Amino acid sequence: MKKMNITWDGIYDSTGYLFSFAKALCCAVKNSPFAEAAEEIVASSGFAFRMWVSPDLCPSATSMWQFDQQKKWVERGGISCQYIERMWGQEDVEEERRQEAVQLIRQSIDSGIPVISWDIVVCEWGLITGYDDESETFAVLPITGQEGEMAYSQLGKREIPILSVLAVTGKAEQSQEEIVRETLDIAKNHLLGNEWCENACGLAAYPALVKHLESEEAEMACSWNMEYFLGTYAPLKWYAWKFFERHGLQELASLYHSVYENWQKAFEMKKSLDLSDRQNRQAAAELLKQAEVWEKQAVDRM
Repeated sequence: MKKMNITWDGIYDSTGYLFSFAKALCCAVKNSPFAEAAEEIVASSGFAFRMWVSPDLCPSATSMWQFDQQKKWVERGGISCQYIERMWGQEDVEEERRQEAVQLIRQSIDSGIPVISWDIVVCEWGLITGYDDESETFAVLPITGQEGEMAYSQLGKREIPILSVLAVTGKAEQSQEEIVRETLDIAKNHLLGNEWCENACGLAAYPALVKHLESEEAEMACSWNMEYFLGTYAPLKWYAWKFFERHGLQELASLYHSVYENWQKAFEMKKSLDLSDRQNRQAAAELLKQAEVWEKQAVDRM
């Protein structure tokens, strides 16, 4: 087994629920020759600003977006990559795409960079960190942090049978000004709801969550699903804040610092307080409603 020694250590995740694609992307770049861009790529690819919320708070909402945009978004953020995909209804190219993905994974591991892949061990994004052609087995690091192995034949054929493999290959020749301009464009486009999604996305995610916190019925507010959504998006706001701070955009940095703090407080309230108590639910709702005001102000300045 040719394997890299990689963990999630050093990837900022204030809740333990950081969106798995963003976490895997950050970790892959951190463990590449382009490590200085590891935190920045989470924002410059637009993922620090993305939010998706389904009416029933199903966690699958975070995987209901256009996977085939990954390469474009990441490269607009300054990191070159290769991407291989096979979706439902493409059974005729299933084996061909799987073989292409296996070859891409070999090349990336040989160059010392882990590979981002959908649905390894759990139905989230994680990292492929090694391979063994003799046993036809990958070493994998799922979002749970418990290393494991997966057969080549299972790539793209597990619980949710989609093949989605992204490999970091280089750093694009872009100025800092270009990266900032692209980031603002991607962020605003998503926040205003202009990316495809079947659920509430961008700024519309706020009322989709708040309605459950303000409801007379406490079931959804008290659910693990609420914890998942609050925990998934809170740390992403940190990456947005740090991006703007790093690039000297102080007004946007200040707004996203406040947005992050409110999301984090709402998450901590969900973890520590009884949200069956209406006052506690309303307090959490107010935190998100104020964060929405600040994020709308940020959009106006993008």
